[in-house]
Amino acid sequence: MTLLLRKVTLGDTTTADVRIDGDRIAAVAASITPEPGEEVLDLAGYVLLPAAVEPHAHLDKAFLADRVPNPKGDLVRAIEAIHAAYESITIDDIAERAERAARISLTNGITAIRTHVDVNMGNGLRSVEALLRVRATLKDLVDIQIVALIGPPLVGRDGADNRALLRDALDAGVDVVGGCPQFDPDHDGSLDYLLETAGHLGRPLDLHTDETLDPTLLGLRLLARRVMESEFRAGTVASHCVSLGMQSIDVQRAVAEQVAAAGVAVVALPQTNLFLQARGVVVGAPRGLTAVRPLLDAGVMVAAGADNLQDPFNTMGRADPFETAALMVMAGHATPDEAYTMVSTASRAALGLEAVEVVPGAPAELLAVEAPTLRGAIAFAPAARVVIHRGRVVSRTVLTSTTSCMG
Repeated sequence: MTLLLRKVTLGDTTTADVRIDGDRIAAVAASITPEPGEEVLDLAGYVLLPAAVEPHAHLDKAFLADRVPNPKGDLVRAIEAIHAAYESITIDDIAERAERAARISLTNGITAIRTHVDVNMGNGLRSVEALLRVRATLKDLVDIQIVALIGPPLVGRDGADNRALLRDALDAGVDVVGGCPQFDPDHDGSLDYLLETAGHLGRPLDLHTDETLDPTLLGLRLLARRVMESEFRAGTVASHCVSLGMQSIDVQRAVAEQVAAAGVAVVALPQTNLFLQARGVVVGAPRGLTAVRPLLDAGVMVAAGADNLQDPFNTMGRADPFETAALMVMAGHATPDEAYTMVSTASRAALGLEAVEVVPGAPAELLAVEAPTLRGAIAFAPAARVVIHRGRVVSRTVLTSTTSCMG
């Protein structure tokens, strides 16, 4: 059976009908006559967009803000808080919260999620087991990629247990090699090990990189250099990259060119970085974002994600791509078109997923939202949305509002 979307507004503000056959867009035209038995959705007043993608989540930590407080509000205290809470968190607990977060994301228009999960001596493989369960449960609704966020240290005798945990996580079904060399006593050795491991297994690499305002730390430059020197081609993502924003414009441009040449995608994470960074800086506080414009100007694939969802690392968040896009407009000074590309097309590219456009032959991964334009959708984040994944409607939210007058 085919699906016909009628009278949708496209990105160029023209109105069209869109037919979906299987998991592909079959036709886009000013008017398409419905076929017998075809499912028809009248979406007049809705703008039709490529579905959103969350390129950097931590579903295993979602909704822990009230249970695991972070009074100081900074990154180090957030890490300490979550590590102290491991003993009180079960696999079932992780799975319930992660599934709830994924379903909310789906309702908001996200049809693919890459989630980092803690893999370390304190947490073991509990988050891995929970997210494998959630991925299986939601396999027909949303695509989930799992990243093993392996804890330090990784090299030498002291890193043997963590290296074994990483291998076990990958053997269990984790998709992506992850880690945070910034916190490893041997930053360069940790980076080299993670790159070598990903290359040996043919897995993508997604690293927490330079999540700090300290301008003396610039692991992104080393990552780009290492990737260029290697034969690694499975896909590299550097998330956060905050310290790049603290460099001079000449350094930003030089590093951006290296990152572009290496084919490394950068994920900006405005929500969590705005929450965690610049704590205690009361005059001229930096926004804590990466150097978005120099990266874009150099041709780097820049994506944007929400990162943490109501946990010690970010007590806010709605799992809504329009919230992330709006922050990229306001804090990152991206245009609305650029901002939505960051949470959709660029995020798909960063995750190695096939590109989506509203054209025949493209994957039917779509989001229709009740708004006159893309800018209006980002600004208002309307609740009325239709989410299409693999060619079928997997979520539809209808908003009813009633206003009454006295007298």
